[in-house]
Amino acid sequence: VEEPRAPAAFVGPLQPEMAAVVLPERLQRREAERQQGVERQRQKKEAQVVKEEQSEFFVAAFAREREAVESLLAAGPLEEAAARLQGLQKLLTESVRFLAPYEVRQGQEAVARLQGDLAARRQQLQPKKKFAFRSLKKEAAPGGEPRPAEPELELGPAELLQRDVVLSELRGCRVRLRGNANTLRVRDCRGCTVLCGPVSTSVLVDGCSDCLLVLACQQLRTHRTRNSRFYVQVTSRAVIEDCAKVSFAPYAWSYPGIERDFKSSGLDRNRNNWNLVDDFDWLATDKPSPNWSLIPEQERISCWD
Repeated sequence: VEEPRAPAAFVGPLQPEMAAVVLPERLQRREAERQQGVERQRQKKEAQVVKEEQSEFFVAAFAREREAVESLLAAGPLEEAAARLQGLQKLLTESVRFLAPYEVRQGQEAVARLQGDLAARRQQLQPKKKFAFRSLKKEAAPGGEPRPAEPELELGPAELLQRDVVLSELRGCRVRLRGNANTLRVRDCRGCTVLCGPVSTSVLVDGCSDCLLVLACQQLRTHRTRNSRFYVQVTSRAVIEDCAKVSFAPYAWSYPGIERDFKSSGLDRNRNNWNLVDDFDWLATDKPSPNWSLIPEQERISCWD
């Protein structure tokens, strides 16, 4: 009679009970990944809806404020128009992150146009005598050489008070304007240094190169300018267009009586947007414009005389 054999150990494929445990874990991971993907799509869709709603709100608010500024420019107090215009600029600046590039450009163009209209309206209501300085070749005596333009130009408070000043086609000149002008235009200048006291309204720099400009104003517009440095006190955002290699630092010039001139100009001494520049040729919101930069502190000029 054979003795009963002990049961043999079995080594073989994974038992069905174990497979039933592994399979649900794999399915659970897959289901979790699917749900995460669905959640990401939902959040993305919600973010897009919010962005569209913000854009619609901006378009309506911007149009409403623009019409208000236009009405004030036509028949209302100009100071109120200026205040509403600054609010319009602030609305645009704070909305850039969710606006399409074409909406940003349209807004910038509208603000720039209104700034020009405001300056023109002020000049229309308070016409000022204009000072214009232009560097021209002077006739030489028979057999002589042409006389060079004067390298230095200075004007004081009495000559500048609420006047419109134009600097045109200067070459290698140093200009000091100690006083409160109404407007300043700097056109087609090369290698010049312009030191200017507070300007009540706007400054336009156009077609200049290799210049150093120290300016205090309400609005600063710079066109077609290259390789130039700006030390500015500006209450609105500066605007550049078709410019390259222009750099900015805070206003740093002083002279006896400058506080009186700031008071006369109406500029807020404590408000300076020197480092806020709108480049009309650069609409990307995620990358800085390559056309302008900030002057490093160690390279800034502190002594001008």
